[in-house]
Amino acid sequence: MDGNLSPTLHFSCRRSSVLSWSSAAMLLLVASNLHAQEPVAPSVAPQAATPGLIAIGSSQLPRDLSPWSMFLHADLVVQSVIVGLAFASLVTWTVWVAKSCELFLARRRLSRLLAAVGEQKTLAEAAAFCGNRRGVVPELIDAARAELRLSQDIADAAGIKERIFTRLARLELAAGRGMNKGTGILATIGATAPFVGLFGTVWGIMNSFVGISKAQTTNLAIVAPGIAEALLATAVGLFAAIPAVIIYNQFARSIGAYRALLGDASAAVLRLVSRDLDRGGVRRSLARAAE
Repeated sequence: MDGNLSPTLHFSCRRSSVLSWSSAAMLLLVASNLHAQEPVAPSVAPQAATPGLIAIGSSQLPRDLSPWSMFLHADLVVQSVIVGLAFASLVTWTVWVAKSCELFLARRRLSRLLAAVGEQKTLAEAAAFCGNRRGVVPELIDAARAELRLSQDIADAAGIKERIFTRLARLELAAGRGMNKGTGILATIGATAPFVGLFGTVWGIMNSFVGISKAQTTNLAIVAPGIAEALLATAVGLFAAIPAVIIYNQFARSIGAYRALLGDASAAVLRLVSRDLDRGGVRRSLARAAE
């Protein structure tokens, strides 16, 4: 029985040895595969020498694009345009404050004197009421009295009224022109400011294109700041033009109402003259006016 078992045991031992060597080979193969699949730290590839492509560093990233920062980094011509437009905007608001106060005070004074003169019966009473007051209504009354003094030797009442009417009309036009002073600059600013801002924008974009050509890049991070600085000029131009146009239109309506009051004052003085001439006769009215 021992002779029969010996070959079997020998074969089993050889089989165990073969399996052991096979298992070891398999483990080595798996280990090598795992080692091959481990992540390798990426190496920095050299920059490709492709025309038109430039690596962007931290120093080339977009800077602060606030309006003040864009103004500081803008071209000298663009900065000059922005400063000029800012000054024009300051002039617009200064004219608005000054002219609004002047127009408000003039309309209030004219309305009060017009209401008071309308209650008087004669030109002499209206002149006594105005006294040494300043304004358009006292000037109208003085002009009517001056023409009456110059017409003492003329008995034609219609001719006297016509000459007084022409005097009052000239004073009325002069007062309207005086109140209209200062508004012309608003029209100029409103009409030219957008074009001045557009000039600054065109100049800034030209400089941006020149910079793009020198840098040989079309990357938006480099192009955007220059274009934004150029567009700032147009924005400032609109900021100066829009209020100027609105304020000019507002003054046009207000001055139109003031001129209507001037017309009412001129008509009130002319009614006093006509009433004096018709009530007591031409000679008596002229003598009273000359006193």
